[in-house]
Amino acid sequence: MYVVKTLGFKKVIQFTGHHIVWIATWMTTVVLVYRYAKLNWLVVPWLPLSIVGTAVAFYLGFKNNSAYARMWEARKIWGAIVNSSRSWSMYVNSFISNQFAAQAVSPQQLHEVKKALIYRHIGWLYTLRQQLLVVTPWEHANQSGLVGKQGRMYRKTTGVGLVEEEHNQSTLDNFVSAEEQQRMSQYANPATQLINQQATELAALQQKGLTDHFRHMELQTILKDFYTQQGKCERIKKFPLPRQYNNMSLTFVGIFILLLPFGMISEFSKLGELGIWLSIPFGTLVSWVYIVMELVGEYSENPFQGMANDIPMLSLCRTIEIDLREMLGETDLPAPIEAKKGILM
Repeated sequence: MYVVKTLGFKKVIQFTGHHIVWIATWMTTVVLVYRYAKLNWLVVPWLPLSIVGTAVAFYLGFKNNSAYARMWEARKIWGAIVNSSRSWSMYVNSFISNQFAAQAVSPQQLHEVKKALIYRHIGWLYTLRQQLLVVTPWEHANQSGLVGKQGRMYRKTTGVGLVEEEHNQSTLDNFVSAEEQQRMSQYANPATQLINQQATELAALQQKGLTDHFRHMELQTILKDFYTQQGKCERIKKFPLPRQYNNMSLTFVGIFILLLPFGMISEFSKLGELGIWLSIPFGTLVSWVYIVMELVGEYSENPFQGMANDIPMLSLCRTIEIDLREMLGETDLPAPIEAKKGILM
């Protein structure tokens, strides 16, 4: 997630500048053919072209609104995870006690029980993040050709590659035993099994009398909420913006840019000989604007693909970790995740 006020001209050019080259080449080629081949019929009336441009702009607006809705929903989901995680730690700290136990356990044993439940939850957070970052077939880093190459580069230079060191410090083996870690690695969905393990532990605590029925149900309700939020994340991750919307927007933009120089010539030729050449920079500018609108939606529709437009999951996980470990009374805590190059991951 970009956290700077403005991206700056340099970042915009780094992201979209290479498109200016082929756009300007196409605009120049059409003008040269029109000018020196004496093909005066090589023009398109501006009225139908403007209608096409308006239709494409509306279509891009629909796509970008849909992409933003997916990204904003993902952020709301992780906001709910933050709130429920704090509630989980609060309930664990206050609900688990010797009040209903037939045989009381020591304060140290109680602390270890609470720590295990809270640490396993922190492990679930980082595990869920790691699962959501697995590249799907439709994401950029999994494509072939130039698109895939750029996608993998963006992940490395402006995405998860920026926080590789912090990621290595926050893995499942930091929060659960080696035995449990090994067992979780055998499952297709470790995050799901971690929550299930929490429920199993709570049932055992109730049998020992360390919680009563009411408290047990309240804790189970929060676990159910974690499943709900995980399922919502997986829905966004595993169900892309319908490909027909995505692919057709790119097709429509391509058709518009293909026709644009012919319409520009018809208008700028009214200004005389010099006007024909002015159609090149103006046509390039208009085409570039449409390309940028297309790319904004294209790189925003998948909020868990490990790039700069992602939800800052690692930062949120680290924030939750710090809060929950402070609730346990710990003071040796990791530092919050800082933005790098204006990007918070």
